[in-house]
Amino acid sequence: MSLAIDLSLAFIIIGVIMLLVEVSSPGNFLLVPATVLLALGAIGLVFPDILLSWWSPLAAVLILVPVTIVTIKLYQRLAPPGVPETTVASSLVGRQGVVEFEVTPGNLRGKVRIENVTWSATSGHTIPVGKKVKVMESEGVHVKVEEA
Repeated sequence: MSLAIDLSLAFIIIGVIMLLVEVSSPGNFLLVPATVLLALGAIGLVFPDILLSWWSPLAAVLILVPVTIVTIKLYQRLAPPGVPETTVASSLVGRQGVVEFEVTPGNLRGKVRIENVTWSATSGHTIPVGKKVKVMESEGVHVKVEEA
């Protein structure tokens, strides 16, 4: 066999292996290089002289660009971006909660529950247990609240 045929078969085998890896564990973004390798392997089998010429890199780029765009759109459709699953301090401002441990000015021993998460809290005045509060400021794991 000629070098072009051997190279084409190697491209096809590597491309198939990459596709199998992508199918077994999606999200590795192996679909793009696998498709390029399979296409180049097919071109090399049909037109062996083209594979070893300057047309081969041009064909790879012409295949790479649209396949990359289509793959990105496909992944966006399969798994659209979602809202963050963690709560960050700035996202607490304006939310309401309930005092679990008396909140007093000047210390962070007070505790408030906001959406099933307990936060250390302080306030400008004492707020007893059971009162509803609104978050006015937030820094790290500490919040400043006012009675709602």
